[in-house]
Amino acid sequence: MKKLIFVLPLCTLLFFNCTNDSQDDLIGSDTLPATVTYTDHVKPIIDNNCISCHSDPAVNGANVPLVTYAQVKSGIENNNLISKINGSGPGALMPFGEPKLPQISLDMIAKWEADGFIEN
Repeated sequence: MKKLIFVLPLCTLLFFNCTNDSQDDLIGSDTLPATVTYTDHVKPIIDNNCISCHSDPAVNGANVPLVTYAQVKSGIENNNLISKINGSGPGALMPFGEPKLPQISLDMIAKWEADGFIEN
């Protein structure tokens, strides 16, 4: 009975404190911005997922650095970066040995290319 007395108010509190007052809270980061830029959108993805191997100089078997805007753009244009992070080859799925990037990150990088590689 003591457990019920504790659990019931807790459940009630949790139930009534969950709202959907803001659509932004519901959509969150699962939507792409109208324009994707390197500085605001792509660089954080690369920095958090690629730089450990694709530093300058590249380490751990990576063959190209992805530290600067020019290097990431070149990676897409000349080194199949988008197909590698999508797992559609050639080569291993990147980041190597890690789970595939979230679809929103993949879409963000693809949109950056489609938008014309906007830097800022």
